[in-house]
Amino acid sequence: MWPFSSKYSLQQSEIFNGWTDCHSHILPGVDDGIQSIEDSIAILTMYEQIGVKKVWLTPHIMEDCPNTPEKLKVRFEELKSTYQGKVELALSAENMMDSLFVKRLEQGILMPYGDNKDELLIETSYVQPPMRMEAILKDVQKAGFTPVLAHPERYLYMDAEKYENIKEMGVKFQLNITSLIGAYGNQVKERAEYLLSEGYYNYSGSDAHSYHAIQRAFEHKNLKKNIVDAIHTNL
Repeated sequence: MWPFSSKYSLQQSEIFNGWTDCHSHILPGVDDGIQSIEDSIAILTMYEQIGVKKVWLTPHIMEDCPNTPEKLKVRFEELKSTYQGKVELALSAENMMDSLFVKRLEQGILMPYGDNKDELLIETSYVQPPMRMEAILKDVQKAGFTPVLAHPERYLYMDAEKYENIKEMGVKFQLNITSLIGAYGNQVKERAEYLLSEGYYNYSGSDAHSYHAIQRAFEHKNLKKNIVDAIHTNL
């Protein structure tokens, strides 16, 4: 599935050596991401070959996909018992800022994120903000967590002032590296480049939903060492 020449090139370049993928949908069969343990193992094996150190498995939790911590933990243990490689696996979730998130935040039914388990990975609609967005972010902080906004470059309703206001609130930003190669269009690419140049990003991730999609991204002609070096430098 992975041409030797491409695999060899990535291994030798050390672009991803020691990298942590902070956002992925590699946990199988729980959302719109990877569906089989075999495909999950294939991605993790490829990651191991190119030097990835750690992967955060961050399946969706939203009204349309109401995963529970219990269900995700069971699936996580199944994957860990099957995968015997060197890439470190960590479990959290990508939380849509909807009514389900507000309810679970109040109830304390959460999947903490980050090495200190004191963050929450959150997302919004790509075209409009959630109602009471700033109030919800403050509620996350009052609950003792730092909000981490997944792929802010994809939220087309935001402008430079909105990004700045959210950062000033203490929200962290997570970059999809595939945004830098135009995977979501030129407008998102330009936003990613702007936020990166301004030093807004704290984390980077693949947002991998399928083996072939991440394979194509890593093989993309524009995924050059200087781009990924910039990611490592800024995070």
